[in-house]
Amino acid sequence: MILTDLNPSGGIGSNSLLVELGPFRFLIDAGLHPKIVGRAAVPDFSRIGDAPLDFVLLTHCHLDHLGALPVVLRNHPEALVLMSPPSVILAERMLHNSCNVMLRQREEENLPEYPLYTHSEVDRQARRFLPVHFGQTRTLHKGGESIAITLHLAGHVPGAAGVLIEHRHRKVFFTGDVLFEPQLIVPGADFPTGPFDTVVLETTRGATGRATGNTRTSESARLIETIRHVIEGGGSVLLPVFALGRMQEMFTLLHQARNEGRLPAFPIYGAGLGLDLAGYLDRLSRRHHQIRFKHRILKELRLRPLPRKLVPGRPPREPGLYVLSSGMMVENTPSYGLAACLAGHHHQAICFVGYCDPDTPGGKLLATRHGEVFVFDGLAYQTPVQARIERFELTGHADRDELVAFARGASPRAVVLTHGDPPARAWFAQTLAADGTIPTIIDPRPLTPVEV
Repeated sequence: MILTDLNPSGGIGSNSLLVELGPFRFLIDAGLHPKIVGRAAVPDFSRIGDAPLDFVLLTHCHLDHLGALPVVLRNHPEALVLMSPPSVILAERMLHNSCNVMLRQREEENLPEYPLYTHSEVDRQARRFLPVHFGQTRTLHKGGESIAITLHLAGHVPGAAGVLIEHRHRKVFFTGDVLFEPQLIVPGADFPTGPFDTVVLETTRGATGRATGNTRTSESARLIETIRHVIEGGGSVLLPVFALGRMQEMFTLLHQARNEGRLPAFPIYGAGLGLDLAGYLDRLSRRHHQIRFKHRILKELRLRPLPRKLVPGRPPREPGLYVLSSGMMVENTPSYGLAACLAGHHHQAICFVGYCDPDTPGGKLLATRHGEVFVFDGLAYQTPVQARIERFELTGHADRDELVAFARGASPRAVVLTHGDPPARAWFAQTLAADGTIPTIIDPRPLTPVEV
């Protein structure tokens, strides 16, 4: 088997892995880099070459895994596109939103190459999306050989899948982005235990260990108490959230806390793609038992739209809770704009509940000490940070120790490290090698084929 990481920047970003196994050639994911604009955000699909691409496997619908799918399908009309049934529905909506964003960026940032694909192209290509139900195997044939593909529930977000590939007598498992703990809106991962010949392992949280005694339950309780304390003190709270998964999870948590009497009545505001996706998840929950979300909770929370006139340095007049995308506070998003209103004031709070790339505005704000100046480049505004800035371990990614235990339990001959910054991958490489039970550990270099 030959693997090539098509993300030119490495780390986490334009996630796409070219796999060559016997006569089969396929991709795992085709994402856009969230920190790069223009064609540079796309994986280097030229490395696929002229030979046919048999299929693309989509693990889930975050844009760093999905956003470049129309680009590769345009050049490979022969390729099948396989994903879980929920992802078939969500992928089309996410890609249309991506097209809208690129059209806006074309005008605002003078990017003539945008959009990288059109709405009509997404409509045509969505007809090629083939659902593969969790736990059911789909077998493809080529050149007298066969390959078996089985998707397994990965937690993380609705529709997310880990992938088992079987060819001849070889088993390769791709974790994708995974969370083993159950969330309120999706159960935890349900992966087979192996043995596998190779495990391709996500490493997102390799550089961050969970504090002793912290659990998802205790972190949820700490978040609710923080929100209550800040609101009762006359301040507002911003929760920057990813549109798919994290926003709906937070609304469900808030609804639960209010019903249990742990949160008093106060205004809750929401904005971004996640509000539209809430309707999609409501409909999907009626057909797929793996998704548990009801759109009615937004009405019961009396969710309000974001106030129109927000000025950097001026907190909103009425204290409230703001659940806004994006989760990493990327420029030109609702969470970025509101953070500029709150960051310079003592009684306000910004609470991060998901993974933040250290190079994004959210990651940089988390690294800024109290009293240090933070620059909102996209708004030409800067302020000493006076607000309460906190991280809560409610991410959609598994703890590093859980992933190590999974990898070792699968008894593989090789582990391939993916989806992680260099310090995260280094921790996994060192830890997995420590007991000598896994003969080969590979951290592939970008655009460099490796034989496994």
